[in-house]
Amino acid sequence: MVHRPVATTAAPLVGHDEEVAHIDRLLGDAEAGKGSAWVLVGEPGAGKSVLLDTAARRAARQGVTVLRAAGYENERKLVFAGLRRLLEPLLAGARHLPGEQGEALLVALGLRGAPFREPDDHSHRLLIYLGMLALLSRASRERPLLLIVDDVQWLDLCTLDALTFAARRVAGDGIVILTAARTDQVPGRLGSGFRRLVVPALGARAAARLLDLQPDAPRGPLRAAVLRQAAGNPLALIELARATADSSAGAEYALNGTLPLPQRLERMFADRLSGLPRLTRRALLFAAAADGSDLPAALLAASAGDPAGGLDAWFAAENEGLVRLDSGHVEFRHPMMRSAVYQTATFAERRDVHLALAEALTDDPDRRAWHLAAATLAPDEEIAGLLWSTADRARRRGGYPAAAAALERAAQLTPDPGRRGQRLLEACDLAMHAGRPHWVERLAAQVTTGTSDPHLATGATLLSCWAMAATGRHRAALDRLLPLAESAVGTAGDVALAALSQAVDAIHYTGDETHRRTALELLPALTEGAGDDCRRLWVRVGCDPLADRDAHLRQLRRVMARRGHGPHAPALLGATAWLLDETRTAVGLLGTAMEQMRRVDPGKAHAEVGQTLAAAQFESGAWESAWALNEEVYETAVENGLDPARRSAMCVKATMLALRGEAGRARDLADRAAAGVDPAESRALYAAVLAVRGAAACAEGDHELAFEHLRGLFTPGPDPRPLHYRLPLYHVGDLAAEAVYAGRQAEAAAVLRSVAARPAGGDMSRRLAMQVHRARALLASDAESGAHFTAALADPEGEQWPFDRARIALEYGQWLRRRRTAAQARTLFAQALTTFQQLRARPWAEQAAEGLRACGAVVPPEDGGRGRLLDRLTPQQSQVVRLAAAGLTNRQIADRLLLSPRTVGFHLYQAFPKLGVTTRAQLRDALDAGSGDRGVPGRPVPDG
Repeated sequence: MVHRPVATTAAPLVGHDEEVAHIDRLLGDAEAGKGSAWVLVGEPGAGKSVLLDTAARRAARQGVTVLRAAGYENERKLVFAGLRRLLEPLLAGARHLPGEQGEALLVALGLRGAPFREPDDHSHRLLIYLGMLALLSRASRERPLLLIVDDVQWLDLCTLDALTFAARRVAGDGIVILTAARTDQVPGRLGSGFRRLVVPALGARAAARLLDLQPDAPRGPLRAAVLRQAAGNPLALIELARATADSSAGAEYALNGTLPLPQRLERMFADRLSGLPRLTRRALLFAAAADGSDLPAALLAASAGDPAGGLDAWFAAENEGLVRLDSGHVEFRHPMMRSAVYQTATFAERRDVHLALAEALTDDPDRRAWHLAAATLAPDEEIAGLLWSTADRARRRGGYPAAAAALERAAQLTPDPGRRGQRLLEACDLAMHAGRPHWVERLAAQVTTGTSDPHLATGATLLSCWAMAATGRHRAALDRLLPLAESAVGTAGDVALAALSQAVDAIHYTGDETHRRTALELLPALTEGAGDDCRRLWVRVGCDPLADRDAHLRQLRRVMARRGHGPHAPALLGATAWLLDETRTAVGLLGTAMEQMRRVDPGKAHAEVGQTLAAAQFESGAWESAWALNEEVYETAVENGLDPARRSAMCVKATMLALRGEAGRARDLADRAAAGVDPAESRALYAAVLAVRGAAACAEGDHELAFEHLRGLFTPGPDPRPLHYRLPLYHVGDLAAEAVYAGRQAEAAAVLRSVAARPAGGDMSRRLAMQVHRARALLASDAESGAHFTAALADPEGEQWPFDRARIALEYGQWLRRRRTAAQARTLFAQALTTFQQLRARPWAEQAAEGLRACGAVVPPEDGGRGRLLDRLTPQQSQVVRLAAAGLTNRQIADRLLLSPRTVGFHLYQAFPKLGVTTRAQLRDALDAGSGDRGVPGRPVPDG
């Protein structure tokens, strides 16, 4: 039972699994009669109170008696006030205590009217403590006891001493004492009887999960700012999420690096600033106003005019535990302290500091412009022009988020309404390229409401439609884009092309034939020369990738050969190449686009480019790279509300799981990807989910079910048509294979006829032709099958789709073995087995191995001897090992992959035996010898 429960906080318990497990062990020890005393320590808001609440609930479920109290600052001078609250539920049993002990305890707690002796009477105090201990011991013999005391730093001294006395004497009783205190305020009187349990800040993944659990969780740049500023503090995450839920100023602060603190957080951190000297507060304000790259200038400016360089001011700040000083570097111990310093300063103080920093940064025009902007309240065209130049430099480097932020601030400082709207529209376009739909919608709304210029309004409409599609509102976007294109096609070709370019993704996702036909009818009417060649080619291929393929390929090569394209060209051309089944070209172009984006924005992958690159990597056999990138895409999509990208990433991952034999996980993930989506409104997603379900059923040997799923990719009846104009076509070979097992060849043949008739003449891609030949080989008579199998494998370009090619080799080998052509079959089985083992496609590797054994051949070990060592690792182990081999420490790897250092260490512990190494120093040589991959730079060093 629980006595005197206190209200739990609103914070859910996230990311403290180790601490909860430790508490469970303590409760188990109490039930076994082994007591102990602990103090939870951590920064304010770290989750100590939530852990105490969790301990109380778990103890109550286990039948442990829970006693609770908390320290109150205004009661610190009272005598035994905390102890009375803690023991009150047990005081009825005090009459059973030995006479003097019970009497002394009741008098001390103010429950008996006998004269009370001075606290310095040590013999009398000993009686009080013994009475308390006897009371607790008696209760623990009936049921284990858990004593919980929050804010122990504010307990009265008498209660503190009593708890310390008990802590040294509960080892033989079923009593656990669990207290909590701020890290910098643990009372020294607790003594050595209390062991410390540190409650750390949340790791990156746990912090993100807690933030996403909040109502109206922030997205995009604002979400990143909250995570950065909270630095894993649960209370800060919750309070900042609440404060920014409906704050137009929040985004502006996020872009400048500092969010305003809610009052609760401001009080928590600002209280420590009140007693600091004026010069120390001024020095801290310089550090708070500076970005990392500005810090040297900030240190110089802060110490200007001080012969000692302002060292005393910094020493005072360090002694108060506010900053760390290290070789000319100043680091706030918590990002929210930086915010508190900045927020508690007056605008005049902040303006003075920003102007000083701008004066010191004359050689850095970008940072200087930002500081000048922070120092002004009124519109100022000169400063707005400086920010426009900053945005232009960032844009030319591909730094879309930074450029959009600078342009948005420039617009706010622009006096002329027309120029303000133009700058907002440019910022909106850059936010689109950064993949931030909510930011785009906010900026587009400002343009629409603040201008009467029809050109600006049209541009805002186009960009807001992109945001609609990026967040899953495809039909709403198409209902605005296609009429806009139709109205502009004869008079404003650039607008029409832009509208159609925006519509391509939505058309592909919905697969709606009405919208697709509308777009195809508008294409010939486009004004010649309107827009750039990349976008024109993208529209043509995106609307109908199977028509005029040879002409499209020639145009693609011509465009790629030209120079002077904008920074968006590699991504657009890469996506075009992917739709044309030029997979190697697509991987190269999209990889280039991704590298450009990472150089200027080293966070997570750009979701829209990343999802296409991950799909192309998967198709090309780079499954480990595809897995790792796909995880980044998923997280970025979740952060920014990119619903289609999130679901696409889930489907890619589910496909890999299915092909590796994890059918149950694959189905669950595919079901989650499809949850809440109307198949008629999202044919691309529905086709991907059906393909995953078919692959999962095939991996389990349920061929009838696999056929049903794959058959669902095409309409029923004697003249089946693909559910989606592109995606189902690549599964015609899988459908034929399952039809043979299920005895439903006639249905598969009808689908095959439909697919084979769609592309005209020689326009069928090599990849699609390979699948058509495979299907024909499986469904034809024996006299014709061999020729189709040979044709499917004849083109060496087919090697760029290794899994597809290996399946054909496996099926050809099975056909040859049935015809007793064992020697040729053995070669095909061996080739297929090597590929399946490298990809870890277990169900198909088992079939290839079975074929080899049936041909009388010896099956090599699963890893082919030493083989490709990285193929023995899970995707995350592979990432960790590569980074460790490059010399990164566990902490650096954890920061890069958003893991905890402990998790990184666990992955290395699991990976070392698989790689046959015992130290980090051996990793590089092991990877070089085992995988042939010599692209990992640097020499590994031990992780200190």
